[in-house]
Formats: sequence, structure tokens, C-alpha cells
Amino acid sequence: MRFGSGVSRSLLGAGLAASTLGGCMGGAASPELPSASFVALEEKPGEEYVIGPLDELTIFVWRNPELGAKVQVRPDGRITTPLIADLPAVGKTPAVLAEDIKGALTKYIENPLVSVIVDKFSGTYSQQVRIVGATEKPASLPYRANMTLLDAMIAVGGLSEFAAGNRARLVRFDRASGKQQEYALKINKLLKQGDSSANVRLAPGDVIIIPESAF
Repeated sequence: MRFGSGVSRSLLGAGLAASTLGGCMGGAASPELPSASFVALEEKPGEEYVIGPLDELTIFVWRNPELGAKVQVRPDGRITTPLIADLPAVGKTPAVLAEDIKGALTKYIENPLVSVIVDKFSGTYSQQVRIVGATEKPASLPYRANMTLLDAMIAVGGLSEFAAGNRARLVRFDRASGKQQEYALKINKLLKQGDSSANVRLAPGDVIIIPESAF
């Protein structure tokens, strides 16, 4: 059976459209995050720090220096200071912990004024940024306000020799949907080409996964 040229062209066009659509659906890429370079001047304070295991703290009690101390949060999440034993610290902000210490000290002194300073921090898991895969030294980094992908890559010494940096991805938990979202990263463009548009803002709990090249 023979078809007219118009029908043949219609069928050919439909076939090309279907082929293109199938290719797009089969190879859908992860979305990319907006570049941090466009918001570099819009510095905003981060969420207040939450104390984690192994953090090092300085506790100061006004007019009662003997009740202050430099302590490290134990792996069980507790601290011990003069007159106070096994006080839970993990999961609290420094201000909340200071109030708890103040409450415990009221048994011994009147209206104590307490401050807590975090000297060295590790952070809870929910406040860390983890970098795994083909990097010089995979690590968990404490998140800090306005942290970017470039900050994280400098901290871990950059990519390893065989890293496929432009195929890296970022996994982030979306609280609104209750699901994990994946985003494409272009780390080679950032580190090797100096393309600032590939730099993105990070968030507490982010996981950066860097695969190795197949070649």
C-alpha cells in the first residue's frame, strides 16, 4: 500500500517527536540549585547553633569564676561542671543550656548569670554537611551560616584524580514534602574552570555525593 507524500511526512514527523520525547523522559537530569553567586551580597544569619557531641564549651558564671569551666560534651551528650553532674547538653542552643545551668545553680547562689560559648564544634548530624565519594578526604563538616559548595570542597581538599565532578549530586531532605530531593552539581566547572555560577548555597544536613569517572 502506498501513501501520499503528505501522509509520509506526517508519519515521519510524529516518529521524530516520539523519539525525542522518549529520549527526554529516559535521560531526565536532576534539577540544579540556584547559584550562590547571585546572592553573595545578601548575607543572612544562620539558624542558632545546636550543641552536639564532642563540642568544646566555655561556661562562665558572673562573679563566680570558680563555678565556670571549659568542658567537652561527652559522647553520651552530657557535661559535668562544678556543682552540676551529668547535665544534658546535646540538642540545646547555648542560650538554653545557660538557662539550665542557671536553674541548677540557684540551689547554691542567688540569681546566677550564666553564659555558654561554643569554642570548637562538631554539630549534630542534622547540622552537618557530609561529602562522600571521589574526594581527597571525605568528611562530615559542621554547617555554618551561608556555607557554600566551594567552602565544603576547600575543606575536603578538592576532588580526587578520577572524580567525575560534573556528575556529582546533592541530596537534601525537603521538610515541606517530607522527602529527599536530589540536585545536580557541576564541581569541575567550579574548581577547574572557576565558574562561580556552579557555586551553590548549602543547607544543614546536605549530603554531597561525588562519583568516579568510568574512564
